[in-house]
Amino acid sequence: MSIKVIAFDADDTLWVNEPYFRETENEFCLLMENYVPQHTAARELLQTEIKNLALYGYGIKGFMLSMIETALTVSSNTIDITAVEKIIGYGKALLARPIEVLDGVETVLDALKDKYRLVVATKGDLLDQEKKLKNSGIDHYFHHVEIMSDKKESDYRKLLRHLDIQPEEFLMVGNSLKSDILPVLNLGGYAIHIPFHTTWAHEHVDVHIENPMFQQVEMITDVLEELARINIIG
Repeated sequence: MSIKVIAFDADDTLWVNEPYFRETENEFCLLMENYVPQHTAARELLQTEIKNLALYGYGIKGFMLSMIETALTVSSNTIDITAVEKIIGYGKALLARPIEVLDGVETVLDALKDKYRLVVATKGDLLDQEKKLKNSGIDHYFHHVEIMSDKKESDYRKLLRHLDIQPEEFLMVGNSLKSDILPVLNLGGYAIHIPFHTTWAHEHVDVHIENPMFQQVEMITDVLEELARINIIG
């Protein structure tokens, strides 16, 4: 079978995302310096974020709530209300950040739009991700948008059923081995990994992949060459 659908992760695959979170985290850790060292605040925040994923899911709003909870924890509930206001301001500033589409994205989408069904397959807050896609100016390239609460095998299986395709007709392109690559390979689909220079610690996995349906490339424009190789083999 040949590939019919190509799905792209959004954050740090189509546009910049994680560096903004890290900038905000640095501001938060500086704010907490009266209570704990910066590295301790960062560690506590990460632990709180991971603990809260089941409650809030992925996205800026959950990140904001986790910062507030961490501030209460490290300050033993003595944090000043003005500090809480600053944390809320950090979150709102993140939500208001302009979208910076990554180099080469539009070139690739334009080259593929008439040959494949293109899909956005991302996780995060529904309202925020929909707004990002609209503001990116590239939403018109996509046949379908799937915003997931998580990106596990069951989530991809549901997407494949919705698209009415087999796993081997599906290619996932993304920056996270954990969320974008491994679940799709496990289902029997194709996956192309494009590492991004900044990755959330929770997304790190230490794994070596040897799979004929997997490839790692340096930049998104390399996807075009890789697709040509896959189709020739197919």
